[in-house]
Parts: sequence; C-alpha cells; structure tokens
Amino acid sequence: MMQLGMLTACLPQWSLDRIARWAKQAGYEALEVAVWPGTGGRDFEAAHLPVADFGPREVEETLALFDEHGLALSAFAYYENNLHPDPVRREEIRTHLRHAIDAAQALGVPYVGTFVGRDWTKPVADNLAEAERIFPELVDYAGERDVKIIVENCVMEGWHPDGYPGNLAYSPELWEWMFGLGLYLNWDPSHLTWIGIDPVETIAPYIDRIVHAQAKDVELDPVARNRYGFFGKADKGGDPWDMGWWRFRVPGLGQVDWRRVVDRLYEHGFTGTLSVEHEDPVWSGDDERITHGLDFAHRTLRPLIAG
Repeated sequence: MMQLGMLTACLPQWSLDRIARWAKQAGYEALEVAVWPGTGGRDFEAAHLPVADFGPREVEETLALFDEHGLALSAFAYYENNLHPDPVRREEIRTHLRHAIDAAQALGVPYVGTFVGRDWTKPVADNLAEAERIFPELVDYAGERDVKIIVENCVMEGWHPDGYPGNLAYSPELWEWMFGLGLYLNWDPSHLTWIGIDPVETIAPYIDRIVHAQAKDVELDPVARNRYGFFGKADKGGDPWDMGWWRFRVPGLGQVDWRRVVDRLYEHGFTGTLSVEHEDPVWSGDDERITHGLDFAHRTLRPLIAG
C-alpha cells in the first residue's frame, strides 16, 4: 500500500536520528533521505548520510535507526546536474551518484533520485545526445546493484541563465525519451502545474514508471503572470529562482488537487511512497516554521491515504 513519507532536505541542520524521531511522532511512515556530500550549494539540500564513506558500521547503525523508529527508507535524494558543462564538476556529480547507489545497495534502498540536468551552453538536441551517451552506464551500474535511478520532473529553471528549463525531464515528451534510457520517475505534480500540464492526466499513461512520488504544492498568481509572462521575470534581481508569478507551497496551500492526485494514484495501482518535499517559503526560516509546514502537509494528505 501507499506510504506517506517526507524528504529530509528541508532540515539540513538536524541529524538523521532527530529527523526520524520527529517524523515518527508526526505520523510519517518513510523518509526520503538527502545524501548530498555537504550543504551550501543551494537551498533544500542536506547531507544526512555519508554515502561516500559508507562501511559496515554505517550500514548497521542506519538499519538500526530505521528499525528503532519503525520507518521505511524509501529513496536517496541527490538532485544534481548530470550534464553540467564543467567536466570536473560533472565527474564529481557522477562519482557521488555512484557512491549513493553503492550505499543504497548496502541498505536495500530501491531508488536513488537525481536530475538529468542540462548543459545550458548547448541546445536541447545536443544535450539529449549527451545524456544518451552517459546515462546507460549509470543505469547499468545501478541495475547491477538492484537499484533504480529515479528522476524528478523539476524544471530547474534557475540553472539556466535565462530561466529556461535546466533539467530535461520536465514533460511527458521527455519522460518517454528518458524511459528509453532505463530511468524511472520521481513524479512531482507541482512542476507540471505551473508549466500548464494537468498532473492528474499524466498518472495513468506513465504509472509503470512512477515508482516514487513527491508531494509538493504550487501557488499561482495569474495577475503577476499577466505582467511577466509564462517565462517569468526578465530581471530577477540576482535570484535566478524568482519567476515572479508562482511559488512552492506545502500540500493543501496551493493549486494541486490532492484528492484527485491520490485517488488516481490508487486507481492505477501505485504502491510506492508519496514523499512530502517542503520548499514552502512561508513555512521556512526556522525549525518551528519548517516542522509546522510538515505537520500541515501531513494533516492534508493523511486522510487521503488508506491504512
């Protein structure tokens, strides 16, 4: 049956033990664990397990921690640009992704999440060709360890100097292409909503590749969109993520219809984890506000999930 989980990245200063204790008390059933090598690259990343140096002791301690709190470890989260234009940085990302896959194998974690990404100095066609060159090796590496690589359909517009898509996995057209490379989907309805795609209508056609899902909402401002247009602000004032007409919210405070989403997931046999991804600017800034946002998300989603 579907489980309700949460992504740990919104609490980068907390230990994994502290998050697990809080999550269990709050009623969550699973954790999607952030495994960046460190923090500070951008908001909403965290280093909650040292996957680059993961030996038998770390395996034993992690398994004991999740067993103690009665939680599942649904996936690892390392969302970086696998097509980064800097070859040195790209190799760092590839190496750490392999570490995450190795640690997932050791713990029996079925999924490692990342982005396709984009080299923003090149056109889309060149990026697709490059992805077709580099991803099969990573997919094979994961498959040999009984791990699937899952890709979140985030647009990552802040990675592009002009605010265009920085992660070539944002639409069903691109999903069909990446499925051909052996990749799976960490499905997130918030991104689909702001780019004009009805998220509910994307569930049935792709349910066999939606193995994990993220619960994030989005609040749209049509008045501001009338000023800036769909592509957002031309002058972002130094913040590449400020589109000017939408913002992420916790589930229940935006435009996503969670009753329809969860119902459709059930209808088509989804049995994975629906994982709250908290990037809500209203309920951020300190631990109390962040945990209040997670509590609100839980109160919104828990009544919709059987069990």
